Amino acid sequence: MSRASIAAWFCLVLVAMLGVTGWASSEVALWKTPRAVATHPWFIATLFDAYFGFTAFWIWLAWRESGALARAAWLVAILLLGNIAMAAYVLVELWRLPPGSTASALFTRKPRP
Repeated sequence: MSRASIAAWFCLVLVAMLGVTGWASSEVALWKTPRAVATHPWFIATLFDAYFGFTAFWIWLAWRESGALARAAWLVAILLLGNIAMAAYVLVELWRLPPGSTASALFTRKPRP
C-alpha cells in the first residue's frame, strides 16, 4: 500500500467517526444509553471486540514509541476516543515521515531520543 492510500483510508475513518460520533451525541448522551441496550449480550460482545482491537493497536504503538509519556498519553486517547485517536495517530505519523520514504517506514520502530 502506498502512503497516499493509507492516509486516505485513515482520513476517511477519522471523518466518518467524527461525523457519526457528533450525530450520536446530538441524539442522546452516552450516559443515557438504555439499560436494555447496555446489558444486551451483543452490545457487550461488541465492546469486548472493540477494546481488544484498541489494545492490539496500542501494543503496536507502544512497540513503535520509545517514550513512556507518549505511550501513556496515546493509551488514554485510544481508550477514550477509539478509532478517532487511532486514525489521528497514523495520520500524524505519516505526516512526520521524511519525504520520499515509503509506507513501510510507518511499520518500524522510532529511534530513541
